[in-house]
Amino acid sequence: MEIKIGKTSGFCYGVKNAVQKSEEELLKTNGEVYCLGELVHNKEVTEALKNKGLNFVENIDEASGKLIIRAHGVPKQIYEKAKKRNIELVDLTCPNVLKIHDIAKEYCQKDYYIFLIGKKQHPEIIGTASFCGKNHKVISQKEEIKEAIKAVKKSKIKHVLIIAQTTYNMKTFEEIVEEIQNKVPKNIDIIVKNTICLATELRQKETEKISKEVELMIIVGGKNSSNTNKLYDISCENCENVIFAENKDDIDIEKISKFQKIGIMAGASTPNKSVEDIIKALNDVVLV
Repeated sequence: MEIKIGKTSGFCYGVKNAVQKSEEELLKTNGEVYCLGELVHNKEVTEALKNKGLNFVENIDEASGKLIIRAHGVPKQIYEKAKKRNIELVDLTCPNVLKIHDIAKEYCQKDYYIFLIGKKQHPEIIGTASFCGKNHKVISQKEEIKEAIKAVKKSKIKHVLIIAQTTYNMKTFEEIVEEIQNKVPKNIDIIVKNTICLATELRQKETEKISKEVELMIIVGGKNSSNTNKLYDISCENCENVIFAENKDDIDIEKISKFQKIGIMAGASTPNKSVEDIIKALNDVVLV
């Protein structure tokens, strides 16, 4: 059996930084430490941090003392509310997400209409949208482009900025941008800023390459992880057999041992141990 493992698998910088800094905060404080929402989209990471004492809350009203801002970022109102309630913030928002917030603020002040391409209910998009002002539209799929352009025409704004969720599918982003450019009236200027994270882009390209070379592709990561779901979608486009697993317990190792070429790729919030456990289980089957 040949196993091809993605070199770009596992924690990206933003996730690694968020997890490491959270653990440091837990070690150096005697009081309670809270995190608003999941720090990253991975059950194993979340459970490990819970066991170390991190309290996850869905509302800032449930927190006090010290509050960690997750890697995906939060709406700007959270910063304002924390200040009023005298809550100390530990901002672990991914630097790439913070850059998008700055871009959104800059172009909002320049009176641009902002198209934000990404998943509507994703925490990163919810956070970024709060920095875009009232003149913005979130576009999750091509079918929503027509309505977005209609909103721009109604606003009479002649400048449009297009930005994207850091973990969005590169191919889909390019297709949506092209369609917008073809359909927006010629008297409206468009600025496109590809804000998809480089690590995300590289991981997607490597996933595409590996999935074309193997008989079975295993995507490892949280089922609620946007970037991991994109890897699964890409694999399905190129490989007949694809498994989405959070850990080795989600895989019937005996059943897949018949495949001679297996590819493995992990999402940005997937700990290395999850991948290592699957590889060990596969190798153990081969040795039997």
